[in-house]
Amino acid sequence: MIVKSVIDGFKKGLETTWMLAKIIVPVFFVVTFLQYTPILGWVAELFKPVMALFNLPGEAAIILVLGNFLNIYAAIGAIKAVDLSALEITTLSMMLSFSHSQLVETAVAKKLGISGFKVVFIRVSLAVVSGIIIGRMGILL
Repeated sequence: MIVKSVIDGFKKGLETTWMLAKIIVPVFFVVTFLQYTPILGWVAELFKPVMALFNLPGEAAIILVLGNFLNIYAAIGAIKAVDLSALEITTLSMMLSFSHSQLVETAVAKKLGISGFKVVFIRVSLAVVSGIIIGRMGILL
């Protein structure tokens, strides 16, 4: 009985690892590749003023976009590919804990009869406020 449970758990663990790797690894390689092209620099410069609100570099915009429109695992792959401090990763993590997988989770909320606009507004607002608070803590430290 115990051996079967261990084997089943091991198989499920491998399946989960494979599922997550199919998302995280390609995103990591794409973002890493973009670092060697002018594209990431352009994106970083474009979003630098907005990301400054959160005390984040412009490149962080890619992480937020991936996390909000794809899923949290895509954001993890991008975080690994971009050189960020512990505070920057914490800020992004908190922001994404409030607003991740917007398309899927808003659709689920709508099925439950909740206004899609309200759900997105609340989640994004919480992400912005938490990002400002945590990002500003770094300036104070």
